[in-house]
Amino acid sequence: MKNLQLERIGNLNEKLMNEAQVRLDSLTKPIGSLGELEKVVKRIVGITGDLYPKVDKKTVVIMCADNGVVEEGVSSCPKSVTSSVTRNFTKGITAVNVLSACARADLAVVDIGVDDDVECEGIINRKILSGTSNIARGPAMNRDEAIRAIETGIDIVRDLKQKGVNILGTGEMGVGNTTTSSAVSSVLLGQDVELMVGRGAGLNDEGLKNKINTIRKAIEINRPDPKDPIDVLAKVGGLDIAGLAGCFIGAAIYRMPIMIDGFISATAALCAVCLKPEIKNFIFPSHGSQEPGSKKVLEALEMEPFLNLGMRVGEGTGAAIAFQLIDCAFSAYTKMGTFGDAQIKQYTPQ
Repeated sequence: MKNLQLERIGNLNEKLMNEAQVRLDSLTKPIGSLGELEKVVKRIVGITGDLYPKVDKKTVVIMCADNGVVEEGVSSCPKSVTSSVTRNFTKGITAVNVLSACARADLAVVDIGVDDDVECEGIINRKILSGTSNIARGPAMNRDEAIRAIETGIDIVRDLKQKGVNILGTGEMGVGNTTTSSAVSSVLLGQDVELMVGRGAGLNDEGLKNKINTIRKAIEINRPDPKDPIDVLAKVGGLDIAGLAGCFIGAAIYRMPIMIDGFISATAALCAVCLKPEIKNFIFPSHGSQEPGSKKVLEALEMEPFLNLGMRVGEGTGAAIAFQLIDCAFSAYTKMGTFGDAQIKQYTPQ
């Protein structure tokens, strides 16, 4: 798939990762005692090809799009919430605005498929469709539209890289997107729909049952090919998921670390990794979403979330919080003294 530039994705720089390990082992602490923080440092060194990489220019990319499946009553929120919250991202009043500010991170808000005119300062207009079609009655979109959405994500990452951004988070806004994420992940993982579906924004028992039945119907009608992630995205996915999949691909192409947020972006990461397994090396988890499908997707990606906070906000909030753990990891790596500095004998394994 040369139009997706998958052939440009390389491996991590093992030589520099080994050098980073030497530096980590020389710091005044028991060997390996910073646990996952040390692994994070090593991998980001391997991603960037820089022994002392910068992780100070952070951006959360938020893909915003509507989903036709809301016609089936799969969400407790009205469709209009998508456009309202998309606009609110530019006003600084949403959860991800506040949490990103704590991490000194910017937002890149992308209209990739909102069914409304949300064009205003602070929103990147890359609209492909005014929302997808209802997956319970036919494909969400055609294959070309799904590829264009993926390419949009790749292009957004390229543009941010050119502006000096050096670490990315992922977020989304789209009423009904836990339904599409459940459909996509169920197909790709070969899991029963009921095991992947949660209550989203707060469905009751009856609403949850309707959501499960709607997804089963969508899969039965559209018959997506589990061996073809683009086919799955086109038939039962969403523009936001496809755009985020492109962000994960773009991060690997342009050698930038990128954070998963919750279930929707984890599903997008799964799509990207199914297209090119090496992409997994560039991806970091943030938190364990309360959506049941999120745990299964992270397990399939062989990732353990950094945090378990019982969150289910979406928007990129988990990624924004996890940015601060990255800051802690690199502060330790670059600012701690060595055993030589402290004039004490280095620890050795016994």
